[in-house]
Amino acid sequence: MTEPRVTLAAIAGAHGLGGEVRLKLFAEGLESLRRHAEVTVGERILTLKSLKPGAMPVVRFAEIADRNAAEALRGQVLTVPRSALPPLADGEYYHADLLGLPCVSASGAAIGTSVLIENFGAGDIVEIERPDGTRFMVPVSPAVAIEPGRLVIDDAFTQ
Repeated sequence: MTEPRVTLAAIAGAHGLGGEVRLKLFAEGLESLRRHAEVTVGERILTLKSLKPGAMPVVRFAEIADRNAAEALRGQVLTVPRSALPPLADGEYYHADLLGLPCVSASGAAIGTSVLIENFGAGDIVEIERPDGTRFMVPVSPAVAIEPGRLVIDDAFTQ
């Protein structure tokens, strides 16, 4: 089984003529990219050569030498293996660790599977798909208890 990958950013397009690209960052900040010497972009492993801060950070990859090559990367995502991420403090989690987990109610009934984590500014929200294909959303805090291998959803939020 291959190791899960975590998406850190998406390439928004080329920047300038020398092969740099603009990023839409999904991680906390540019420092989350700096700790990785290499990232996977599509099917390619690319080496981070430089990073410039900004509203849309600009990155140069050692293997990308011109605007045409940079533009060809538009829309692709930068990923790293889950094991390359730093350890977490108590109570913290990576969204990638919650996706695909079975969800049960606090009373033990199977509910479905977590399929999406969103944050609209007030905290994380998990979207759960029921076996019949319908979906509903619940706030992670206070409605979700994260346990090894599953999410336990407060009964008040499962109706």
